[in-house]
Amino acid sequence: MDKEKILSAAEGYRKDLSAFLRAMISHPSESCEEKEVVACIKAEMEKLNFDEVEVDGLGNVIGWMGQGDKIIAIDSHIDTVGVGNRDNWTADPYEGWEDDAIIYGRGGSDQEGGMASAVYGAKIMKDLGLIPAGYRIMVVGSVQEEDCDGMCWQYIVNKFFPEKGMKKEQVEFVISTEPTDGGIYRGHRGRMEIRVDVKGVSCHGSAPERGDNAIYKMADILQDVRALNENPADDTVAVKGLVKMLDPKFNPEHYEDARFLGRGTCTTSQIFYTSPSRCAVADSCSISIDRRMTAGETWDSCLQEIRDLPAVKKYGDDVKVSMYMYDRPAWTGTVYETEAYFPTWINKESAAHVQALVDAHHALFGAERLGHSDADPARDAMHLRQRPLTDKWTFSTNGVAIQGRYGIPCVGFGPGAESQAHAPNEITWKDDLVRCAALYAAVPGLYKEENKTADVTQFRAGKTDNDIQ
Repeated sequence: MDKEKILSAAEGYRKDLSAFLRAMISHPSESCEEKEVVACIKAEMEKLNFDEVEVDGLGNVIGWMGQGDKIIAIDSHIDTVGVGNRDNWTADPYEGWEDDAIIYGRGGSDQEGGMASAVYGAKIMKDLGLIPAGYRIMVVGSVQEEDCDGMCWQYIVNKFFPEKGMKKEQVEFVISTEPTDGGIYRGHRGRMEIRVDVKGVSCHGSAPERGDNAIYKMADILQDVRALNENPADDTVAVKGLVKMLDPKFNPEHYEDARFLGRGTCTTSQIFYTSPSRCAVADSCSISIDRRMTAGETWDSCLQEIRDLPAVKKYGDDVKVSMYMYDRPAWTGTVYETEAYFPTWINKESAAHVQALVDAHHALFGAERLGHSDADPARDAMHLRQRPLTDKWTFSTNGVAIQGRYGIPCVGFGPGAESQAHAPNEITWKDDLVRCAALYAAVPGLYKEENKTADVTQFRAGKTDNDIQ
């Protein structure tokens, strides 16, 4: 590997990387509305002479470099969340702006910046002849991640690959370009979306005792959900907190992995009700729970945990606890129905694909995380980067399907910061874009296939009892 050639090539594309990211940001691309940004990415890949560029039936844009049966994939989700309250933004989130150090706009860190680095990383591979014989590089701009993590890769594995006469076993590993604060990430917690429905009986609001107020019942349940997240795990409380999974007493097989990932969490994210009018007792109330799952927790255990809450038991058959399903049409109109369950995963630090990124980082940049230092804390990257180079995400990624469902080895290194995700005044750093493009270009040549083992997984949560692929 010629370090100086790779670094020089990446630096030579600094302006192109910024221009490409600015172009993507200019196209609003919330989940299921990615058509314009897909066209923008496809045009950029074609301009850079990718060997093949295509858009699959779900709307993922896929560019190919090289020839061979084995695949190294680089994944970037190209949908974004909305902007929320526009008053919280100091500038137009889609027009954006840039200076010497940063790029401003929705999607810069989460995570169209990763798409820019991936496309130009593959270009550098082709320019410098860095694609190993027998390999193809697959650069994926994936859709609907913000709505349903990993569903895009469920479609790729179960629909796109068979249509192309390919199998998931051909994928040696996938690099996720989600923001990693300058680190190399080998796993993260899983999550699931839980719904709780409570039945009541309506009556005239002037005599509420004649009815059965579903909102009041839900109020009791909400307190227990909050306690589940906030309580300790000792005998002083009726509802033992989720922190219990860090204790070998409660999680003897997986507490060490749980300590690496961090404890599970739950929070009420939505609330709904029905009532005949504003002067009537509510006859139903429902909530959504965002449940983050650490090692040792399963989809079934998380549902049962809610069913076992004292307030849920108190109201018996009037309460239903279930998991959401996802069936929202893609921008192409295609529907891929799946469950809102996203498995936890960790890869071994010694795994060949993880070590390929570590070796590339050491060769190009050294053993410490790098980033832009700035006296302005809003522009500074380094206050979040004084951590081990190899670590894990706090949020979840398409890795929930890539590694969690299918066991395809996955590892992360991406421009930007997790703290910028979903936040107003989102920024990313130009140095990160260049650095990531260089590392992606170097990785294939440093991947030691002979060091690959049969199982790279340190922890992987099980699937549900549904037959969904």
